[in-house]
This record gives sequence, C-alpha cells and structure tokens, in this order.
Amino acid sequence: MKKILLVTAILIPLITGCKKDPDPVNEQTLAENARDGLYDLMQVMYLWNDKMPTVKASDYPGPAEMLEALRYKPKDIYSVVMTWDDFLAFMQGSVEGRHGITLSLDTADVVRVVTLYKNSDLWPMGVRRGWIVKKVNGVDLAPLFINAVATRNWTAYDNLMGPATVGVTNSFLFQKPDGTEVTYSSTKSSFTMNSVTASDVLDLPSGKTGYLCFEAFIDPSPAELDEAFAFFKANNVTDLIIDLRYNGGGDMEVAQQLASLVMKQEDTTKICYKLKYNSTVSASWDETYNFTKTANPLGLDRVVFITTRGTASASEVVISSLKPYISVSLVGDTTFGKPVGMNIFGFPFPTTSVPEPDYKYVFAPITFEFVNASDWGGFYDGIIPDVLANDDITRDFGDPEELSLKAAIAILEGTKAAPAVPFRRNTIVTEGSPLPAGLFLRSPKPFTK
Repeated sequence: MKKILLVTAILIPLITGCKKDPDPVNEQTLAENARDGLYDLMQVMYLWNDKMPTVKASDYPGPAEMLEALRYKPKDIYSVVMTWDDFLAFMQGSVEGRHGITLSLDTADVVRVVTLYKNSDLWPMGVRRGWIVKKVNGVDLAPLFINAVATRNWTAYDNLMGPATVGVTNSFLFQKPDGTEVTYSSTKSSFTMNSVTASDVLDLPSGKTGYLCFEAFIDPSPAELDEAFAFFKANNVTDLIIDLRYNGGGDMEVAQQLASLVMKQEDTTKICYKLKYNSTVSASWDETYNFTKTANPLGLDRVVFITTRGTASASEVVISSLKPYISVSLVGDTTFGKPVGMNIFGFPFPTTSVPEPDYKYVFAPITFEFVNASDWGGFYDGIIPDVLANDDITRDFGDPEELSLKAAIAILEGTKAAPAVPFRRNTIVTEGSPLPAGLFLRSPKPFTK
C-alpha cells in the first residue's frame, strides 16, 4: 500500500485546516466534527464553491448529509464521503463476499457472463465472458432479468443471489459456447480483483496489434500494466487497442502511467494533462503534469479505444491526454462524460503516526477540472465515438469477431463501417452494490483555511 501511505503522509497536515475545536461545554461527536470539517473544506476547495447554497452546518447530523446539502446538483453527481476502510478496500481492489461475476441480457434476451475476476472460484472452472447463465439455484434467470430491466427493480435478483457474505454458496447452470451444459457451485469469498481483464497480440494484415482490456485504475494496476506492456513490446506490436468499456476510473496517477506507456520514452517532457481548480485556490493549486518515465513505452502513432457509457473519469483522462499527440479513435458508445476529479482528504487528524493513521472518513469532493495539452476538456456530455458498435457479450474479450473489437480492427485496417445490427446499450448487473469509482488524486499540497 505504498501509494496510500503517500496519501496519508500528505494529508496529515491538511486535516488541521478541516477540523474545528470542539465546543468547550458540549463536546461534539466524531460525525459532527467530520461534518464541520467537510463544511470548511468545501468552502475553500470545492470546484463549485461559488455555487453552493447557504446552509447551517449544525442542521445536519454528519458529513454525508452535509455533502448532500452543499452539492452543486446541476453538475455534481460524483462527490462522495466514504469510510476509510471502504476507500482502502477499493484502492486495493479488495472484493468482499462476492462471486466476482457480472451478468447482462444479450440481444436475444439471454443472460450471459459479462466479466469474471480471475480470483473468483468460477475462473479455474473455465467460466468466461459469453457463457450463458440459464439458472441460479434452479430459478430461470432470463425472465427475472427481463422483468428487472423493465421495472428497474433488481430486488428479486439480489434476493436470489443472497447477501454479500463470505461463505454464501449458489448453484449456477451454465451453457458453454459449444452448447453443452454444466452446473457449478460457487461460494462467495474475499479476494483481490484484477484490473487487466485481458491482454493479447493479434496478428492483423496491418501488423501486430496489442489488445488490452482494462477495468479499473487501482493499486494493483501499475504492476499489471507493466507486465502487459512488456508482453506487447516483446512481441513488437505496432498498433494498440485499449478496451475501457467497463472502466469507471480510479487513481489519476495510474491514468498518467497508462497514457505514458503508449508514448515514447523521451515524451516525458510533454504535457499529459493540466488540473484547474476554483478561483479561490487556483493560484497555488493549479498544476501541469507531464508524461512519466515507464519501463516499456511503445511509442505508437495511433491507438483505438473501445468505450461505453461506463467509460468514465480516469479512462477519459487517458483518451484526452493522448489526443494532442497521436491518432486517437473511439469505437463503441459515447463515454460517460466526467471531466472533473477529486482530491482525497482523510479525517480526522490521526492520533497515531504514519503509516497507521486512525482515519475514519475519506472526503472526496470534486475539486478540479482536467484538460489536455491543447486545453480541451469540459466534455460533460461524453466523448463521442468515431464508430458506434454494440457491446457484444456473446463473445469473450479479445475475440476478433466480437462486435466492438471487430469495429476497432476495422479502423486500423481502414475499413470502418456502421454496425450491422441495431445499436443497443446493455444493462450490466453486478453483485450487490457496485464498487465505487471515480477520479482520485492525492493532494499535491496541504489545505489551509
């Protein structure tokens, strides 16, 4: 957890500006102190601090309620208050009480596996994206999904899968791509998710093309990306397809790394992205970041991204950062549209020393907008793809016949065309509450009131 330790080390002096002295007579609770600390922080650091409503802090019991009262609702659906433990779990890629599987209906209203983490107990059984899930615990899944999509009510599915508790076992009836059926039992467990879903080299007429499917910008990502790009470099790839269709963001430093791996080693003198803060703190907080030195940069002239409405935040940083320098194409769907990010602030001031602070909360309000070297940003409606393509869940990642990957290959081959089937946005269903996502950056300097 080196990165998190760096974060806590920087944030320790910050909290002194967020925390109010307790009332000498009526000592406040931790939640009330956190509420007041968040209030002070938002007045100074919040990107839209000039558009917040006037509120009385004591009217709210804790920081979550305080955030909802201050949130600039026309644009901010992202700012969040988390427990310190939940934040650590997200950054570490920790999954608790899950099978590690996501599902969706295909165009024929058949339920299929969309993603599966490699540390799931279903992975060594051979289960992969594209497999049909006919039943869970003897219940036909397709009618349940069809009704849930129509009503936007997933209670029946959640009840069928059971609580997010380690040890809960469910029985899955799968149909393999060859048509055979198999029943596997899976027990929910705790494990670390992989952020690189797939990496491969495709031999195309245009040359060797690397394919990277990347799901989250988290602590395990730098090592996984280094391994994937070392593989690409050893195989002399000349083009790259980066699949970010389900990547909702995460650590901005990992986004900087991924963008840098596409560029040349000497490009570390070039601007990767710029951060723009509000007028209150912009003079001291605005900052420009260059591409970083990496072990296996590819130095490519073009890259194709596969995107969906689930492609957000740090994923959009990578796309926008490369646009001024190389040919960037998108296939799939318009991205989510989140050209803003959060610095992270731990609370309260720790009573123990680094590296073991006793934080209870993480405040992650929107604090900056990002733009690329050409000052392009502000894409709140998303980044529009060059070619629309369906998220084809009938095939595994890396299959050249999967519709989105096929469209990406067509761009590289110079034969891009409209999709052959009506465009459809899939409803992807995870287990329980979805994992948090966003665009997080350790604070570059202490906050002071």
